[in-house]
Amino acid sequence: MDHASARTTAPRHLSMVELTTGLTEVARSPRGVGTLDLVVRRPSVDERELLAEGELDVTEGLVGDDWARRGSSKTSDGSAHPHRQLAVMNSRFVRLVAGDDPQDWGLAGDQLFVDLDLHPDALPAGIRLAVGDEAVIEVTAEPHNGCVKFADRYGRDAHKLVWSEPGRQARLRGLYARVVVAGVIRPGDRIHVLGPADATDRATS
Repeated sequence: MDHASARTTAPRHLSMVELTTGLTEVARSPRGVGTLDLVVRRPSVDERELLAEGELDVTEGLVGDDWARRGSSKTSDGSAHPHRQLAVMNSRFVRLVAGDDPQDWGLAGDQLFVDLDLHPDALPAGIRLAVGDEAVIEVTAEPHNGCVKFADRYGRDAHKLVWSEPGRQARLRGLYARVVVAGVIRPGDRIHVLGPADATDRATS
């Protein structure tokens, strides 16, 4: 069942010491093969829907999300940025900064929360990931950094951490991706890195 949330602030803000200590668990995130833990749709600004099932579309991104409508300051005409179609965040890190309530995870503004190592050496730009039985997404080169809202919702120290050099190297704030093969996705789905042949097969099937 889908759940909607209009909450705008997480109930706790951790200190830098608490955050740094918690990074030990984040570092245990699996490489290559992981799990999609949460799918969040953003129908409008500051609104979140936690989905039991989502549809990824090559043109729309996460169907029903406002990515296309909100546009982007990073494009010459203000249209939606094609390489920022999906925002993906490590679920162990969001659990650290937000706690166990998935509604508080959704405040981050990302759509996919995954138990997977997001380091660039594990997931370089251009690599493709299978999500569930159908969908394929591709990691893009667009940087995904914390904004003022992230600081307001999770605390100044969490914001400083994601902006730090180690935080950016680990992609603690997450990464951007685009949909290359449409499909239905659900929390609990397997997410795994595709080899070049596998990615080509899915994209052309």
